[in-house]
Amino acid sequence: MSEKLYKAINATAICSLVLGICILSSGIVSGVLLIVNGARLLKHKSIILL
Repeated sequence: MSEKLYKAINATAICSLVLGICILSSGIVSGVLLIVNGARLLKHKSIILL
């Protein structure tokens, strides 16, 4: 019985780890994209305000 429990907990831990890595990487990518787009807007500020 304890071996089945160990396998279930192990599978759950691996799944949680993979999900956390995916969420972290998507957050970093979206943050970088937001910074780049904000820099573009600041670069073209004079054109936008016309």
